[in-house]
Amino acid sequence: MKKLLLLLAFVGASATGLAQTGPKIEFTAKDNTIDYGTVSKETDNGLRSFEFKNTGNAPLIISNVQSTCGCTVPSFPKEPILPGKTGKIDVKYNMAPGAIRKTITVESNAVNYDGGKVPLKIKGEVIVKKEVNPLEKKKSILEKS
Repeated sequence: MKKLLLLLAFVGASATGLAQTGPKIEFTAKDNTIDYGTVSKETDNGLRSFEFKNTGNAPLIISNVQSTCGCTVPSFPKEPILPGKTGKIDVKYNMAPGAIRKTITVESNAVNYDGGKVPLKIKGEVIVKKEVNPLEKKKSILEKS
């Protein structure tokens, strides 16, 4: 009987020890993705924010945030995010015409992601606003008269 109680105590202590403790990062964006949709460089500055919360029990430290190319510039909080507090990572895309498919990698001490690395994604499409030639506009007005 003593051996059984000792075994149960050991298993209980082991299970408690295996539970993840430490900082945890949870992003509010579905699938850690922000969809720009279809946007125009003339009407959109390309700035978006990934909001997150430290749902763990220790300060969250973001050590680096990097993009797959120079067309996407991230900025992130340099101070630790305390348990229960929120923060944001701003991402500025240069709004080059065409499809947007970029990944931003967050490096942190979060225990809920392998190695503390979290992939964030942006997607969408940048279109060129069609400009109306003033001469064509004048011509069409004259033809209607």
